[in-house]
Amino acid sequence: MAKRKAVSIKDVARESNASLTTVSLVLNNRDGRISRATRERVLSAVERLGYRPSRLAQSLQSQRSGFLGILVPQLRHAFADIYFGELISAIQETAAENDYKIILDVANPRYLERNHHLELFRRHYIDGLLCLGVTNNDTYLDDFSDDHPVIVVNNRVAGIDLDFVQCDYAEAGRIAATHLCELGHKKIGYIHGATEVQTTADLRDGFEDVLNRLKLSLPTSRTEDGLYTEEGGAAAAIALLTRDPGITAIFSGNDKMAIGAISGLKQIGKRVPDDVSVIGCDDIHHAEFCDPPLTTIHTPIFEVGARACKLLLDLISSKAESVRETQAVSLSVRKSTAAPRKGRNGATQ
Repeated sequence: MAKRKAVSIKDVARESNASLTTVSLVLNNRDGRISRATRERVLSAVERLGYRPSRLAQSLQSQRSGFLGILVPQLRHAFADIYFGELISAIQETAAENDYKIILDVANPRYLERNHHLELFRRHYIDGLLCLGVTNNDTYLDDFSDDHPVIVVNNRVAGIDLDFVQCDYAEAGRIAATHLCELGHKKIGYIHGATEVQTTADLRDGFEDVLNRLKLSLPTSRTEDGLYTEEGGAAAAIALLTRDPGITAIFSGNDKMAIGAISGLKQIGKRVPDDVSVIGCDDIHHAEFCDPPLTTIHTPIFEVGARACKLLLDLISSKAESVRETQAVSLSVRKSTAAPRKGRNGATQ
């Protein structure tokens, strides 16, 4: 079977009785001085012939690659992670809607030592970059100068002036603390993630701000690193209750640790929320379907990913000069939190 010859821009010019220059201007949306009738004649010819412009030719003319980069940290199964998966899905969908493709890269030590993160721009592989899962230790981000369109997604980096879009984690901490305190909890445990992550610090600052205003303390003995994982959350909950059996509620810095905490509490015979209330942060899909359904702080992760991608495109096209955006969060109350039990003398337990 003979291979069909590809339709060229010359075929469109011939079919529409227009010059090559006119067809090129129409196809690249630079046809401001071309009559409406001529424009419609060219577009009609494009549709009839089934012409598809070369992406390479378009990128050479526009000086753009048509690709966006996503840089993730070196983590085990990073692309399978619920959190990163939500952000990447949002970015990919938004990029596709704007006729952009995505390049995924992992910022491992060898990658950074060879300056591959800068090669993305130097070799014009990408037009802009979205950085996920960054920490305050990621000093390589300082390599990106002002003329590189780069946005940190759902975080920011202390000491480095980069554009960012993030959730309001300080407010998330305040909401969580307020909810538990209004229920009557006074001895509250806290399971945190990596302290070098700026939003982790924001979350804790907001949480402790409310506790301090209510004259409640959060001693070191009631805090534990949950490593951002279900396994870490389970181990952290067991450690907290072993050290301080009087704890009546636990706040976890993400839902995965909170779900793990519920499992860990069950292992040591504690009922949730009868004996210990648990509240998470993120409101991932699984939160509604664990046992019991998890009370959590809703952070609009998907929306943040989509918004970051949209604003990156604005930076690339010079529609925006800088991006500093924080998205609102809210409380999703389910069945994993309740008032602390009353003892026989009426005191909370």
